[in-house]
Amino acid sequence: MLDIRKYIYGNGLKPGDVMPPEAEISTQLDVSRTVAREALRGLAALRIIEVGNGRRARVAGPSAEALSVIIDHTVHTRQVSVVQIQDARRTIEMRTVGLAALHRSEDDARALLETIDGMMAAAKRSESETVMELDILFHEIIARASGNPLYSIFVDSFRVITRQTWNIGWRARANYENRVENIRCHERIAKAVVEQDVEKAEAAMSEHFDSSFMTLLRAGVK
Repeated sequence: MLDIRKYIYGNGLKPGDVMPPEAEISTQLDVSRTVAREALRGLAALRIIEVGNGRRARVAGPSAEALSVIIDHTVHTRQVSVVQIQDARRTIEMRTVGLAALHRSEDDARALLETIDGMMAAAKRSESETVMELDILFHEIIARASGNPLYSIFVDSFRVITRQTWNIGWRARANYENRVENIRCHERIAKAVVEQDVEKAEAAMSEHFDSSFMTLLRAGVK
């Protein structure tokens, strides 16, 4: 796999560029086609290349998939706790929200406010799954608005854990008023980003994570 990566870097290939045929790779690297095929599969699993049915392999763009698998694995095998994941996520998202407040575009601002409206409407209908997906989207919009693609990868990779723990928080906030207050906290974050107020954005994000931590701890999540 290292030799194929060196080929990509040495030839200046970029995301979307087509890789040579498998036979050509095996010849250039002086390995069997079986070895070349397995190496390509390994790189596809790591999302370094994309392999489609009947199509040549292409260099992949940034993706959270590989990191997401690692996070999911470490939690399920109890090498890392959900609380530890949340602690790391808090550190990252405190930075992303500050950068988002500085760099957000008008489209980012509009998307954040539309997401809040969607969460409110879904909460009224008690559609927890819809609220959850919009909650995930909300944080991913902020990460993209930060202007640093690495933050998007980090934040996107957390969605696998969010989907496993989110309903714990929904049930713990047992009535409509409590659930709406959680959305209002998101709204305060959104408005601070829209107003490009870094201090308010970071304070609102800190409040959000404090509330989430306490909700998970009260529910017995460790």
